[in-house]
Amino acid sequence: MSFSGGGPQPEPLYDVAIVGAGPAGATAAIYAARARLRVVLVDKAQLGGALGITHRIANYPGVGYNEALSGAELLRRMHEHAASLGAEFVQSQVYGLNLAQEVKEVYTADRVLRAKTIIIATGAGSRQNKLPGEEEFLGRGVSYCATCDAAFFVGRTVAVVGNSEEAVEEALVLAKYAATVHVFCQTSEFIAEPGAVRSLQSNPVVHIHTRHRARAIEGADGVRALRLATPQGEVTLPVDGVFIYLPGNKPATDFLAGTVELDERGFVKTNAELATSQPGVFAAGDVRGNQLQQVVIAAADGCIAGLAADRYIKKRQRVVSQR
Repeated sequence: MSFSGGGPQPEPLYDVAIVGAGPAGATAAIYAARARLRVVLVDKAQLGGALGITHRIANYPGVGYNEALSGAELLRRMHEHAASLGAEFVQSQVYGLNLAQEVKEVYTADRVLRAKTIIIATGAGSRQNKLPGEEEFLGRGVSYCATCDAAFFVGRTVAVVGNSEEAVEEALVLAKYAATVHVFCQTSEFIAEPGAVRSLQSNPVVHIHTRHRARAIEGADGVRALRLATPQGEVTLPVDGVFIYLPGNKPATDFLAGTVELDERGFVKTNAELATSQPGVFAAGDVRGNQLQQVVIAAADGCIAGLAADRYIKKRQRVVSQR
């Protein structure tokens, strides 16, 4: 399977156009194609997004801990599965949607895709202001998901950077695996549920440092240290991993330009069937602002959205499950 190139050409009418080819979009394509719908996925990168840059996957059902499967390989398998069922792939940047008519339009850099339904699966973008070393060591000691990667740090020393509820909860997950968990809160207190903070404070392997701001991640073949600004000056702490939960992540919804309803953070609002405020338009995955950003949850969303699109096209009263 490969993405097709651009160039002017007569455009077919698809049943489903999926914007974003990550786990949510790929799974939506699998379920929609199995329902014998004509499906196209459009994405600016073949294996991009959060999954595509994940060094190793160990918590996706059916992927063994010792399999050493990368996120890019898992995503490639999803794409091949969708393509084997007839889904088409277009590699291009999406700039906007036209939802005014029954047949909807997806505007890309070099063509206009026409479809009866649209599934938005563009995910949530990363922070703009990265720490020095953050991108260099991503997947080699830097992580954004303790639930995904904690098992790789059994008996080791790790740092958690952030003051949010997510940072507190993820630090508690890491404390079940790592020998030492340093939590660096950039403010004087956490912005989190008090009970969770108390659990963190009472955990014997956790060391909390308030008013500490991460400056850089250092290493060679992997993470070796975290440089910090503290009230007493700059220090460098030896660590084996750095888990980052800093503010700034935003959903990739700029191209929607008011076409569907968003929440106050910019994530797409949906109902239980993942339908948006526009009939025939659905959203799946992290673009909805899911509290847990896990591949399996994005894939589950894709399943629901693909089946919901099938229901909409065939004018059924309810979603029909597949066997």
